[in-house]
Amino acid sequence: MCLNLSGLLMRSIAIDFGTVNTLVAVKGRGIVLREPSAVAVSVDERREPLAFGREAMQMLGRTPGGINVVYPMRDGVVADYMLSSEMLKYFIQTALGHKAGALGVRLVLCLPLCVTEVERRALADAARSAGARDVLMLDEPFAAAVGAELPVFEPVGSMVVDIGGGTTDVAVIALGGIAASASVRTGGTHLNAAIQDHVQKAHGVMIGERMAEEVKIALGNALPGGTERMQVRGRKLDTGLPTSLILNAGEIAHAIAPGVQRIVAAVKATLAETPPELAGDLYCSGITLTGGSAELRGLDKLLAQETGMPVHVDESPLDCVALGALRMLDRQEAFTEAAHPVEA
Repeated sequence: MCLNLSGLLMRSIAIDFGTVNTLVAVKGRGIVLREPSAVAVSVDERREPLAFGREAMQMLGRTPGGINVVYPMRDGVVADYMLSSEMLKYFIQTALGHKAGALGVRLVLCLPLCVTEVERRALADAARSAGARDVLMLDEPFAAAVGAELPVFEPVGSMVVDIGGGTTDVAVIALGGIAASASVRTGGTHLNAAIQDHVQKAHGVMIGERMAEEVKIALGNALPGGTERMQVRGRKLDTGLPTSLILNAGEIAHAIAPGVQRIVAAVKATLAETPPELAGDLYCSGITLTGGSAELRGLDKLLAQETGMPVHVDESPLDCVALGALRMLDRQEAFTEAAHPVEA
């Protein structure tokens, strides 16, 4: 009865607050919100937020001179404190409506391994400014492993590679703890930027972020080769006039190869630090890929070639972190050990 009463008085939610996407999961309801981590703001000194999430993204590249579309999170950390707070507040209110609970909101934020203590405190402050009463931090790869239903609390090794928009976290987990890990600030946005840079240098054409994302989805491949082609639109650098051109899968694979190799290197570095007993477990259980950028074609095959281990992509890679954090709330003792409480 006390637990039920507590649940009514305080709402527990988990947030995967990413560079590109934010997911909010509410205890008892699952994932209730999936929105781009974007804010449309006025360009004057006030920088007043005008729209959030999907509504803001619709303005990207098509806004009048008085509006900018910005990402308050960069590479998994706070780039703009004020806008991060406003965006968090909007997402929390949208997810909960008027059902915050008499004792407020208990919030679990999932963060990359590379986040510093200073950055953790900045995010915790932003969450409290958004209305959260209790704030806990959970490492993203641990939450992703729980969400992917890996046996993280058993005496066997499990390996997860969580590839987000701004960071890639690699972790070997056993008995509820991380035994070896690596984190690089490389993710989907860096692959998009590499595509933009290639098109600009090779073709003299500037394309926008949304177009680069479409190219990555249509032509992106971690392995060389491919015969697919795609027409893209942009602006010529020499004349400033609109134009179109045809890109092929081979050149896009070459453009994103450096970013892909950084991810591969992080996986190899983690395996090199893994205790022999756990490494033996991994040889059989393999590697699980999670995160929105885990669906890059050929990435699972490339990692399998480079490591000699089985690799598979989770069925719902984008949802793993938020769902894993939500499931951890039901394991009170394990959650206390894995989470990072941040004092006010």
